[in-house]
Amino acid sequence: MTLAAPHVSASLTADLTDEIYVGGSWVRGAGDPIESIDPSSGEVFATLHAATTEDVDIAVRSGSAAARVSGWSTMLLHERAAVLHRIGNAVEDNAGRIAALQTLDTGKTLTETRALAMSAANTFRYMAAAVETMDGALTTPRGPWMTMSTHEPMGVIGAITPWNSPIASDAQKIAPALAAGNAVVAKPPVWAPWVTLLLARLCDEAGLPPGLLSVIPGPGRTVGETLVRHPGVAKVTFTGGTSTGRHLAHLAADKLMPITLELGGKSPTIVYDDADIERALQGVLYGIFSSSGQSCIAGSRIFVHRNIFESFTTQLVERAQRLRLGPGTDPSTDVAPMIALRHRDSVADMVDAAVENGATVLCGGAIPTEGALAGGAYYPPTVLTDVRNSDAICQEEIFGPVAVVLPFDDDLDLVEQANDSVYGLACGIWTEDHRRALRTAKSIDAGTVWINTYKQFSISTPFTGLRDSGLGTEKGRDAVRQYSNQKSIYLDLSDTPLAWGRNR
Repeated sequence: MTLAAPHVSASLTADLTDEIYVGGSWVRGAGDPIESIDPSSGEVFATLHAATTEDVDIAVRSGSAAARVSGWSTMLLHERAAVLHRIGNAVEDNAGRIAALQTLDTGKTLTETRALAMSAANTFRYMAAAVETMDGALTTPRGPWMTMSTHEPMGVIGAITPWNSPIASDAQKIAPALAAGNAVVAKPPVWAPWVTLLLARLCDEAGLPPGLLSVIPGPGRTVGETLVRHPGVAKVTFTGGTSTGRHLAHLAADKLMPITLELGGKSPTIVYDDADIERALQGVLYGIFSSSGQSCIAGSRIFVHRNIFESFTTQLVERAQRLRLGPGTDPSTDVAPMIALRHRDSVADMVDAAVENGATVLCGGAIPTEGALAGGAYYPPTVLTDVRNSDAICQEEIFGPVAVVLPFDDDLDLVEQANDSVYGLACGIWTEDHRRALRTAKSIDAGTVWINTYKQFSISTPFTGLRDSGLGTEKGRDAVRQYSNQKSIYLDLSDTPLAWGRNR
């Protein structure tokens, strides 16, 4: 049985049943128990038994059969789209329920988790519209044939999602994969499995044929690897750490299986001396400290033109110190707890190591040890300076509310420092000179560049990473094609046989 903590409301407890979703059936996992801990208090609020390798096999085989037996893989596109629309509407109708559950599970603010739920709803509806209006192509004939290019489902898709934004990441993988006519086996993170399980319930209620979606929480080293290695899985999409992504890519290569990887980042944020300072300050603060810094696109390396370095840094620190650290359920909270005490401690260790290496802490930099915050996974907004871009604190992803501030002198110096990274995920640029902004944007090695804004997303715009930040593309109208096999068809229109050999 689930062990709901006293502070968990009855409405939330109803969504915390000790069941996973395998092949269209709700069953208790046969794996080890997973303790879910409220990051704001450190209390265990529920227990869920993990999936096993046998559950993975059942889910994959059931998904393959369901796509065929239900007719999902051959269904007319507008009929498939209608189901996805219903799922999107169900997610929106339950946005408050999803938000409350995700805040309990991850510690995020209710404002953020509700926005993530709405993002997921819009993703399902967008992918429904995309697939319904997606045409095949009649290609230009080069002989007496009619030639066409079509796209067909791949089969079963393995979707491995992260703990920092579960419902939005779930939708970005599950929606286009279903839209393309596939079945999906989703492996949510052990640190945050609950909203993915709730999504499965909503998909079921919206009329998705049973077995097309399975949700199998469990350790990556067993459940995740088994999913990637399974011969019945046609493609895997993964969001998470770079080292894990690289390992999964090797497993996929052994199968000659395509894989999409959305990995880490150490994104530069650039503030020129002609920037609108007020907008830049707000944007930089949001870019690094929203989501408690637990974002692959966090603007964690802040490059400020030397002409304004001192004044900008002073103002940045003053504003960072005014941000309120607190539980995600408190409407006045700006920076919520981190996902887990273990992760909070790893962030603190990286800051301590940077200080030992010569960095100066301008604000934050210490775990709260007194009062209401003492039991939770809290870490304050932290700003460091007196660092070199080659330092570990500037090169390694922290995944926490920690920013380093570095000066630059000119565009050449800036671009060299900004691109001196194994990552290439995102970048922010703050300047009133649009020519300079576009020039710099083209010079930075990143999949996404924001100019005079940050962390603004559209499901219609592709998202990709370079270098160690990933492989492949998510989002955008062509996301459906990422989960499709392309086929060429030749229809002979002539009345004569092929002229070949002795039969000519």
